Parts: sequence; C-alpha cells; structure tokens
Amino acid sequence: MATEIKAPVFPESVADGTIATWHKKVGEPVSRDEVICDIETDKVVLEVVAPADGSLVAIIKGEGDTVLSDEVIAQFEAGAVAAAAPEAAPAAAAPVASTPAAASTQAVDQNQAPAVRKALSETGINAADVQGTGRGGRITKEDVASHQAKPAASVQPLSIAVGERIEKRVPMTRLRKRVAERLLAATQQTAMLTTFNEVNMKPIMEMRKQYKDAFEKRHGARLGFMSFFVKAATEALKRYPAVNASIDGDDIVYHGFYDIGVAVSSDRGLVVPILRDTDRMNYAEVEGGIAAYAGKAREGKLSIEEMTGGTFTITNGGTFGSLLSTPILNQPQTAILGMHKIQERPMAVNGQVEILPMMYLALSYDHRLIDGKEAVGFLVTIKELLEEPAKLILDL
Repeated sequence: MATEIKAPVFPESVADGTIATWHKKVGEPVSRDEVICDIETDKVVLEVVAPADGSLVAIIKGEGDTVLSDEVIAQFEAGAVAAAAPEAAPAAAAPVASTPAAASTQAVDQNQAPAVRKALSETGINAADVQGTGRGGRITKEDVASHQAKPAASVQPLSIAVGERIEKRVPMTRLRKRVAERLLAATQQTAMLTTFNEVNMKPIMEMRKQYKDAFEKRHGARLGFMSFFVKAATEALKRYPAVNASIDGDDIVYHGFYDIGVAVSSDRGLVVPILRDTDRMNYAEVEGGIAAYAGKAREGKLSIEEMTGGTFTITNGGTFGSLLSTPILNQPQTAILGMHKIQERPMAVNGQVEILPMMYLALSYDHRLIDGKEAVGFLVTIKELLEEPAKLILDL
C-alpha cells in the first residue's frame, strides 16, 4: 500500500521551499533512511529520507517546484525491493557491478554530502566515474570539480570562432535570492553609516603564539583570533546596550543576552550561524563552536535554528585578503563588525617608527538608533581590549 512522502514542517521564519534534487526515480529501489530528495529553503537545504525499504511509485512535486510545509511531494511503497536489487545483476550481465570497487562506490553514493550530490547532479557526472579522496574513499566536491576539469579522451576540443563569446544563464538559488533581498532591504530601510579604526594585533599574536599548543592540548580546539574578537565584542556590547538592540516598528528592543552571529562563506552563499550567550562562553567554547559551524556550513548541514536570531554579527573579510570594507547590516540587528587582513605597516610609537601587524576594523550601524558617539566608543573599546588582552581576560 502506497504511503505519502511529505515535505518537512518548516519553522515560522520559512514560508516555503523548492525541490532541489530528486536522488531516486520512480521504481528505483531505496533503503530505509536513505536520502531521496533535497528541499532548498531560504536558509538551509533539508533532506527527505525514505521511511522504509521500498521504492517511489509517484513523484508529485518535480525539481524546481515550490512546496509548502508538510505538503505531499511523492508516493512511496514499502517492501523488500531494495533487497532484490543484487539478484538482477547476473541477468544484466554486468560484471563490473559485482566487483568490490562498484560495491564501494554504491556505499559512497548513499553517504554523500548534499553539496557533493548537488555537484554531481548539476554536472551530470556519474559518481562511479569519480575517484574519491575523502575519508574512506568518499567523494568530495573538489573530486567532482577535478573530474569535470579532466578532458575526456573521446571528446574532441570544441572549436570556437574568433570573437565568439559564451554566456551561461542559471537561476538564482533560493538562498542567493534571499540574501540579495535582505542586503537590498538593509540599504533601503536603514540609515546605515560606517566608522573605522585600526588595531595593533601584535599583543594577540604573541599571546596566541605562546599558548596555542597548550590551548589545543588542553581543550582540543585551535586558538584563533575570532575568539578574542567575540569576547571583546561581548564586553563592548555590555557597555553600549544600544549596539545590542534592535528596532521593532516604533519600539526599541534592548536585548539582555548576547547572541553573536559569525558570518561563514559556504558553497551555497553566505550564512550566519549564531553563538548563543557568548558572555557565558569561554575561549575554547567559542573556538569549538565556530569550528563546528564552519564544518556544517561546508557540508550544507546547518539547521534553521542555528541561523535564527542573533543580536550582533561579526564578519571577517580578511580571510579572503580584504584590507578594508563596509559591511552591510544583518537586519533586524543595528550593527555589524567587519574584520580585515592583518598587514604590517610603519606606525609611530612613542616618537619612533615601528613595523606592526595592523588590522582595519569597520563598524556599520543604524544611525536611527545608534549615535556616532556610541558607535565610535564601541569600536574604540574593542580596539583597547584587543591591544591589551589582559584587560579582557581580567574583566577590567
């Protein structure tokens, strides 16, 4: 008897989703808990798994169709269909299918990350043709890209006339469209202004160099720069409550907690997972949380709950070499801190010229709520705490 396969129940912040990929065709055997479909929302890709061994008998919503929360997307029939698949191999007279390599490839297919499955689907590459370099022979997205870049022996080079130009048109993903809408709204609906300062990173770099090995041995997490910035921003938010507030209609909402979003670049676009209650977190917890979120972002496994909320955001353009930028507000938040590349520059120190590792800081803020005095004071506080980390650690 056929049962209904439904879309997941979306949170209130997500109105609908789009069928991104069907990994199984009608009649194709599927195992229990195997991913059969990916649904892309404004924030994350949700996986729909098979409720039991069996096969799809009908696909109601095709790729590209919009689906609502808990809407029926397919019909599924349970049964021992998947178990019967190996018996069909001899009849097909395909000796390759019975080799250990083919069996290994099939196991890899069932455990591929969403980003890998999407890359295989978009390129039309068969997973069996890709040499996996990941753990246990798993295929990574880089493996797919490398395979795509290899010229096929039987394919002749494409001859292009001189002066001919090629264009490729692809639809925006839901995430990219949502990011575009939010960024445009932030520039149109806020009185956004940016103030700049610079910080001498030498004290932090020396402390990190001295204690990074002991820190990693003790806590199992690498000591980076981001934990210092998160803790410095948390302390500055305590001193300047307006920067931790938001505007709701004609009201100002002052938040009594500190949930800091850390912008992370992923294959699908920019995502901002949230570190909750950073005032209660130690440096190891901050570093561990950021590392965990970065891993989930690469695999496309961040949940909607992990990206919902936040009272302040930090973004690090220096990762890509940016020396200076003006970050855009992440509404309804009223401020965002931009980190940048560390670069050695000649600086005047006590009447002498010294070469110091300097970083430009940028604070974009909503001038409707935050005055220039508060914005500048907030940024100077972060600068002072980073240049004298003992104050940060000793709560001075």
